[in-house]
Amino acid sequence: MKNIKGKLGFGCMRMPMDGDDVDHKIFCQMIDVFMENGFHYFDTAKGYLNQKSEIALRECLVKRYPRESFVLTNKLSTSFFSSEEEIRPLFESQLKACGVDYFDFYLMHSQNKELYEKFQNCHAYETALALKEEGKFRHLGISFHDKASMLEKILREHPEIEVVQIQFNYADFEDPSVESRKCYEVCRKFQKPIIVMEPVKGGSLANLPAPAQAIFDELKNGSAASYAIRFAAGFDGIMMVLSGMSSVEMVRENTTYMKNFQPLNKAEQEAIDQVCHIFHSKNLIPCTGCRYCVDGCPKNILIPDLFSCMNNKELWKNWNADYYYWVHTQKNGKAGDCIACGACEEICPQNLPIRELMKQLCQAFDKK
Repeated sequence: MKNIKGKLGFGCMRMPMDGDDVDHKIFCQMIDVFMENGFHYFDTAKGYLNQKSEIALRECLVKRYPRESFVLTNKLSTSFFSSEEEIRPLFESQLKACGVDYFDFYLMHSQNKELYEKFQNCHAYETALALKEEGKFRHLGISFHDKASMLEKILREHPEIEVVQIQFNYADFEDPSVESRKCYEVCRKFQKPIIVMEPVKGGSLANLPAPAQAIFDELKNGSAASYAIRFAAGFDGIMMVLSGMSSVEMVRENTTYMKNFQPLNKAEQEAIDQVCHIFHSKNLIPCTGCRYCVDGCPKNILIPDLFSCMNNKELWKNWNADYYYWVHTQKNGKAGDCIACGACEEICPQNLPIRELMKQLCQAFDKK
């Protein structure tokens, strides 16, 4: 692989905006600070910022820096093709939008059980390999949002995958709907370098509840976001941690502590553990994820996973919980499919009122 400098990557999904357009002047300044500090990895996709991310990179990065001075990752996104024949023209349009002759990495975007089936049916992996052999990109990878078991299936069926991008942060580390730790362990099992997305959980770990923020404030050694990014970057096998930066100040802060990166020390890791304890102590559904209820559900509802989505929705109030709810209900039952048979409650070791909770989930996720 191309020599990659540093572990901080520039995620180009949250750029500085001027109305509906990317603010190219500020974005140029951000890129300059990023590059001047020794970092050079940029991540984009066709759909980011209503298809303006690729163009902004062309204007602010590609036209201003030599091609070999930066690493550019793009993705094959499911919403832009519906057949094998559409993949190659889509890829060529991405090269043109970015103004480059090749990508360093090209990822099969947002793989989960349902989307993987589409990619398989459209021979997306085979088409991508042909493009790679033609020199159109250098390394094939995937970005992934699903259970660890599904990730293992994909990596077994496609050993040609060179790198895996997963959602990985301390809040999702043991979360049963995201399975950050388990997905990380699968990547390590298959010896795949890891790119981290959502290390700050869409900004949620930068804007903590007051009791949690107070724990980090006592350390007097960085922002809440810095601890989240350093947590992710400190694991073995992590090639890159993406940060969706939207201001020059964010770039300056991130490059300052990542330029001479140090993993979390004992006190900082203990602070992370205390913050997680605060999250878990809130008034959430106390499901332990034993999954006894799943086996007997006549509607095949992944009850613990949906409970985890509900907990995340209560904690963070952002898009992430809704996305994972969608992932876990594509091939399985939704909360609204519950027929209130009570089989789950009979076997639940925690004696949870699952039927009533299903009604709450239905209101939160299904009725929109």
